[in-house]
Amino acid sequence: MGDAAGIGPEIILKALQSAKVYQLAQPLVIGDAKILKREAHHLGVLLKFNVIEDPKDGIFENGTVDVIDLDLVPENLPYGEISAEAGHAAFKCIEKAVSLALEQRINGICTAPLNKEALHKGGHLYPGHTEILADLTQTEDFSMMLSAPKLKVVHLTTHVGLLDAIHSITPERTYKVIQLANETLTRAGYHKPKIAVCGINPHAGENGLFGNGEEEEKLIPGIEKAQAEGIDASGPHPADTLFYRAVRGDFDIVVACYHDQGHGPIKALGLEAGVNITIGLRNGVIRTSVDHGTAFDIAGKNKADAGSLLEALFMAVDLAPKQYSEGGVVDA
Repeated sequence: MGDAAGIGPEIILKALQSAKVYQLAQPLVIGDAKILKREAHHLGVLLKFNVIEDPKDGIFENGTVDVIDLDLVPENLPYGEISAEAGHAAFKCIEKAVSLALEQRINGICTAPLNKEALHKGGHLYPGHTEILADLTQTEDFSMMLSAPKLKVVHLTTHVGLLDAIHSITPERTYKVIQLANETLTRAGYHKPKIAVCGINPHAGENGLFGNGEEEEKLIPGIEKAQAEGIDASGPHPADTLFYRAVRGDFDIVVACYHDQGHGPIKALGLEAGVNITIGLRNGVIRTSVDHGTAFDIAGKNKADAGSLLEALFMAVDLAPKQYSEGGVVDA
């Protein structure tokens, strides 16, 4: 459910009024039933709530919201305020979802936004969802992938400072992220996906003119290793033109070197269209998310757009393992 003081409950209820969601999936909310009921009253929507303990007890009918109720925040939790209780509850929601996914009792996880400051106040010192999921699944090699209708981006580094990001990039990390991107798109039905790697420096270093040889040291060996295994990877390419080329259709996915290099182009295409995906998690756990924050400034004002959450739900359905899809559900 994300941070209960943010727009997570609102966009969940708005998304679950879509008949298309129930045509494609069996959505189950892991969160707090009383907060969802409060939000339904606030929005003026008529919904029933089916509080359950096990996914198999869900009704999964449009008009009824199936909820695993963790009951961790007070009903009068203020909108738009940082709260240790809400941060802790958001973490426990993820923890519960991961345990169900690892047990193959749900097919995928779709997360509403959490607030990092609230998360830390709640005693969970993680940079964000991606790192929580990696820790809970005991995954070492993972990456953040962003998807919009005409652009997919995967990251070598995410929530670290720029200098630390550049320092932490290694040939092995470059190779591993290319490999994860290739595996993810291949499972999604792409035939020999075209993967393009951004340069670190302007003009991808321009043969040593800019930077200190970071492309040659940190990127090119990883690209060449992937190419030797038959992966269609290329680069490093100048980032200022690469994203345009990818949107045009020259490449299926771009490997960005750091957070803002990859996030900026995706968000320029529209916040409502972006989906955040964690790839490489152990046991094939699928996690998608909205590509926006908790929006405390509009929480409780019925102004939030559920478009990104709907896109994230549909992406979770597309990526979910199909070998046990008949008996599972997609977690909303």
